[in-house]
Amino acid sequence: MIALRNFARLIVSSLRDLAPIIIVVAFFQIVVLQQPFPNLGGLLIGLALVILGLALFVQGLESGLFPLGEAMANAFASKGSVVVLLSFAFGLGFGTTVAEPALIAVAEEAAEIAAAAGQIASDPEAQERYADGLRYTVALSVGVALIIGVVRIIKGWPVHVIIIAGYLVVVVLTWFAPDSIVGIAYDSGGVTTSTLTVPLVTALGVGLAQTIRGRNPLIDGFGLIALASLTPMIFVMLA
Repeated sequence: MIALRNFARLIVSSLRDLAPIIIVVAFFQIVVLQQPFPNLGGLLIGLALVILGLALFVQGLESGLFPLGEAMANAFASKGSVVVLLSFAFGLGFGTTVAEPALIAVAEEAAEIAAAAGQIASDPEAQERYADGLRYTVALSVGVALIIGVVRIIKGWPVHVIIIAGYLVVVVLTWFAPDSIVGIAYDSGGVTTSTLTVPLVTALGVGLAQTIRGRNPLIDGFGLIALASLTPMIFVMLA
């Protein structure tokens, strides 16, 4: 019974979160465009599935991914091996990013646009190589970002100094990188922080900060996501 009440709470919360999007779309469709919704029945079914899916996703984060990430961070930190901890951080960042649906979609779209512009061959093999190269470059950069982030938590370095320095590098690289890659690089930084990467990376940082004496989880545990969205821009423009 308690589980059902909690899930009902998640459904209501998901509906509340999606309400602004629903209101905006409905307003412009009805008031501005003054047209009926196409396939209204299918639209309502799809909306219901989105609300249900979002509630299930949040429930999965609370029940599984967050506790798992924190438990693994605690376990690796208790072993006292920095090399093992950094290896785990890199593998976590690389693995979750390669599997990130948003990155896969952006990489495939970038390959199609590059082929249409004549920058690569238009055959499927060339587009697949381009998309895979972009995905693995971004995944490598996120792995490196988590290594830097874990070292920052261990050493107690202020996150804002690293972020400011990183964005200064991004600004400088923007002047020298080809125009055709700058937009892709910027978007690559955004799509890495999505459904798979954020929960586990956040749990890693918070769990590690809770384990290390003298660290504040609120101050030291967060900031990994900012690094994970920063390094892809640098790596893609350098590639």
